[in-house]
Amino acid sequence: MLGRFLRGGLRRLPLLLVLAAWQPGAAAQESSPEPYAGSESCQPCHEDIYNSFQKNAHAFLDKDKGRGWAGKVCESCHGPGAKHAETLAAADIRNPAKLAPLEADKSCLECHRHQATQVGRVRGGHARNLVACVQCHPIHGTEKVTLSPHPASRINAQCAGCHADVWTSFQRPHTHRLAQGAMSCVDCHNPHGGALIRNMRVALSNEPGCLRCHGDKRGPFAFEHAPVRLEGCQSCHEPHGSANPRMLIRHEVSRLCLECHANLPGAAGALGGIPAGFHDLSSPRFRNCTVCHVKIHGSQVNRDFLR
Repeated sequence: MLGRFLRGGLRRLPLLLVLAAWQPGAAAQESSPEPYAGSESCQPCHEDIYNSFQKNAHAFLDKDKGRGWAGKVCESCHGPGAKHAETLAAADIRNPAKLAPLEADKSCLECHRHQATQVGRVRGGHARNLVACVQCHPIHGTEKVTLSPHPASRINAQCAGCHADVWTSFQRPHTHRLAQGAMSCVDCHNPHGGALIRNMRVALSNEPGCLRCHGDKRGPFAFEHAPVRLEGCQSCHEPHGSANPRMLIRHEVSRLCLECHANLPGAAGALGGIPAGFHDLSSPRFRNCTVCHVKIHGSQVNRDFLR
C-alpha cells in the first residue's frame, strides 16, 4: 500500500511543481508586448524628421489602416517606443542605421521581401558584402528612393561612392553614356540581386541585361556565334568602357577574332578553326574581319555570318 502511494505521488510530483510555480499574473506579464507610443510622441523631439517624413514614400503606412501601423508608423521600423518616450534614452529605441546590416535589413524585408525588385536580395552581392538597405536608401528624407529609375545622375553618384574603380572606366573614350546621365547603373545591374547578366540564356529572362537595349542581337538565330550564346557579350566587349572602338577588349578586330580562330585543331569555320588560306593578315583588307562577316552576332541565312 505504501509503495503504491509513493509511486503515485512521484508521478504527480512534476505536475504539482508546475502548478505551484505558475502564477497567472506573471504569465500575463511575460506575454504582454511592449507598448507603443504613437508617432505624435516623436514629433516634439524629432520635428525636422517628422515633417520631412510626411513627404516620404513610407508615409502611406500612417494612412493605410489595413497594414496595422496607422498612427504609429515610426515604430514600424524603430520598434515600440513608449519606454524611449519616457526616458529619452537612445538605448531604449531601435535605430536601423546603427544596427548590424543583417539586423537592419530584417526591418526592411518585413514589407519588401516579396516585391519583384527584392528577388535575390539574400544572395546578392550587396547582401554578401554586408551592405545594408539604409546605406543606399534614404528612409526619412523627402527624396524618392535613391535607386529609383530617375534621375540617372543621382543613381550613378550613389553607386560611384563605393564603386570608384568602375566609375573611372566610364571616363574612357568609348563607353555607355552614364557620365552624360543618359542611363544609369541599374539599367544593367539589379542592385538587389546578382551581378551583371553574363550569358544569353539568362539575359532572355526578365532580368536587366545587354539585350534590354540591344534587342537586334537577341536572336534566336539559325546560325549562332558560339561566344555570344555561351560566354555573353563580355567575351568581346568591355561593358563599362574601353579605349577601343565599339568597346572591344582588343584594339584590332582581327586580334580579337584570332583569340578563337587561331592555328588550333578543328575544321575551318568551326569554333577554334583556322581562317581560310586566302586570309592574308599582312594585308590591311583582311585585318577587319567584320568587313565581310557583318552578322557576327548571328545569322539567319549564312553559317559564315556573311549576311
